[in-house]
Amino acid sequence: MAAHTAPRVTPARWMSFHPGDLVAGLSVACVLVPQSLAYAELAGMPAFHGLFAAVFPPIAAAFAASSPYLQTGPVAMTALLTFGALSVRAQPGSEAYVALAGMLALGVGLVRLLFGLARLGWVAYLMSQPVVTGFTSAAALVIIGSQLPTALGVAAGDGSLLARTWSAASHPTLWEPASVGLSGATLVLVLLGPRVHALFPGVLVAVVLGVAFSRATGYGGPVIGTIPAGLPPIAWPVVWSELPNLAVPAIIIALVGFAEPAAIARIYAVQDRRPWSPNREFVSQGLANVASGVAAGFPVGGSFSRTSVNRLAGGQTRWSGAVTGLVVLAFLPFAGLLSAMPRAVLGAIVIGAVVRLVTPVELWRLARVSGPQAGVAAATFGLTLALSPRVDQAVLVGIGLAGVVHIWRELRVQVRTSFHDGTLELEPQGVLFFGSAPDLEEALVGQVSAHPDARRLVLDLEELGRIDYTGAVTLATVVEEAETAGLAVRIAHVPPHAQRILTGVFGPDRLERLAAGPSA
Repeated sequence: MAAHTAPRVTPARWMSFHPGDLVAGLSVACVLVPQSLAYAELAGMPAFHGLFAAVFPPIAAAFAASSPYLQTGPVAMTALLTFGALSVRAQPGSEAYVALAGMLALGVGLVRLLFGLARLGWVAYLMSQPVVTGFTSAAALVIIGSQLPTALGVAAGDGSLLARTWSAASHPTLWEPASVGLSGATLVLVLLGPRVHALFPGVLVAVVLGVAFSRATGYGGPVIGTIPAGLPPIAWPVVWSELPNLAVPAIIIALVGFAEPAAIARIYAVQDRRPWSPNREFVSQGLANVASGVAAGFPVGGSFSRTSVNRLAGGQTRWSGAVTGLVVLAFLPFAGLLSAMPRAVLGAIVIGAVVRLVTPVELWRLARVSGPQAGVAAATFGLTLALSPRVDQAVLVGIGLAGVVHIWRELRVQVRTSFHDGTLELEPQGVLFFGSAPDLEEALVGQVSAHPDARRLVLDLEELGRIDYTGAVTLATVVEEAETAGLAVRIAHVPPHAQRILTGVFGPDRLERLAAGPSA
């Protein structure tokens, strides 16, 4: 199959509506409707609330979106983070839980709006890749494990997630044959359908077949049940006493959940050779979450799979997302047609959506490149599994570990040394600041002691990434100590970024003499 090449989107076309947006928006809506039901259950919400989260968020996002393709709505990772944050505060599916989910969506939206309006879009790049890699793989396993009992048609049971998953998987005699068959067929359609054609609607076909099978055979397994007709209820869901409890989860979801839409927008912006704005995307996603919060929804984000469908189906401007929301809105009066859909189909849809996110190869590649960073990824991976459903706490710990590893690495400056013909050469590598400066002094003392016949010292600064004031003062101290020991000192390859601070500490004349060397 030939690779898809999207036409370059000029600013004028991006700002205006394009006929291709109609077909693309309709195509995405066919995928979004069943996915929204499935992700709502993953988030601990009644399934039909997923439809509410699929109506106004993509419409609101369209008014500020930077990417012409990004499709907004319920997504798996954000749904999992929502469940982790709220399941300890209220019974999933209850009225209190639904109200808290709306509050959480509002919080996520306000945080993203704040970041976008304050032009803090650069924070999208602050999530360390090892944390993202470890969390994503483990979270995908958590999601698969949470949906496995549903897909197999067995009761979830008690205990931890791992215990429930193992119990469901290890007792095949308890599996419900019809549920297993429906789940298997759904996975085949979802995973293998795109190999037939990139736009093959595997999710939609699975839903249609599932509903038809349920109605034709009197399927006795769990089904979605009654879906209320009508528009989403509009309200401002604020439970003031819960605000302090939801602040941290809202910030975590706002940042972690932004990683996927940011990555999608960047990828397609590069392919189309046009810029994108993380600030505008923050505002867009913020508006989407505020809209979801006031419409009895839950936190939403950008979907990679639906964005791909949008682009492949011919979407050309940001308004294709609005078309998607309007199509779902038009479908709400007929949503009752899905009441007979087996929950096994929903469970398999979720599993099929996240199974590709389990990437042991990435973890192995990271281990081969950097041990400390691999340790951060492994710790985040293990904590996400161990702390589930509180995966938000695992993210916090992972971010903390990444910071500790960074500081630990910054505290050490590697000093490469060599000695030949009476010349001792020290080449510090890394960042020379107040935390790492002692390493340079220790290296000088050690090398002077090891080479008492040294007559000259060359300090090669070419590999220094940054020098702060304390580092510059330490460098001056090293020069003075070397000269006191009778060594002729030369400073080689002063980096341009260090010129100003070294000039201020050494003085321009002395720095020039040291750079020229003792023979000048």
